[in-house]
Amino acid sequence: MAVPARTRIALADDDVLLREGLVSLLERSGFEVVGQAGDAPELIDIVSKHEPDVVIVDIRMPPGHSTEGLEAAKMIREDFPRTGILLLSAHVEVDQAMELLAAGHRIGYLLKSRVTAITDFIETINRIVAGGSVVDPLLVRELFAARRRNDPLELLTEREREVLALMAEGRSNAGIAHRLWITEGTVEKHVRSIMARMRLPETADDHRRVLAVITFLDSR
Repeated sequence: MAVPARTRIALADDDVLLREGLVSLLERSGFEVVGQAGDAPELIDIVSKHEPDVVIVDIRMPPGHSTEGLEAAKMIREDFPRTGILLLSAHVEVDQAMELLAAGHRIGYLLKSRVTAITDFIETINRIVAGGSVVDPLLVRELFAARRRNDPLELLTEREREVLALMAEGRSNAGIAHRLWITEGTVEKHVRSIMARMRLPETADDHRRVLAVITFLDSR
């Protein structure tokens, strides 16, 4: 029987201690780190050479420490669309990342503080590898707290908002059911109601979920 291939990861962060710590954590967790970079050009070179399954990249990278990492991620998404991307940030700054998040597949956004929750961090990577999208729970809560007037979520019930928030975190119906202590069938009813209340177009279920999450992210 063939041994399953390990998930291959490229990592970019100019903080050497954090980067080395992540490499150690990833390798202990069974991932293969094919390269690590301290700036965006170096990351692009690594991805071009190794075509990893996932890229983990800090949004702010040298030399300007503005959005160099994010720009590199956009280039990678364009040239290597099957490579998953996990954006890391020390602060909540989702505006610049909305274009990538809107893709809805193989994309994640986590605050660096979330990395210390090792089980959740590893689960996030696995979700991205499986084709999902993940948004940091803290960011989800902040977006809900800052909802604007006339926002499209106003028609949702409190329970439906909870379900949508967990969808934005990348959880499946089964995962949402487990988290809220309700049945999976009840979750499915809530999801259908969310789609109807938000008047999302009739498309494949996975795409409608993505549209719901994008609407949520854009409604703050």
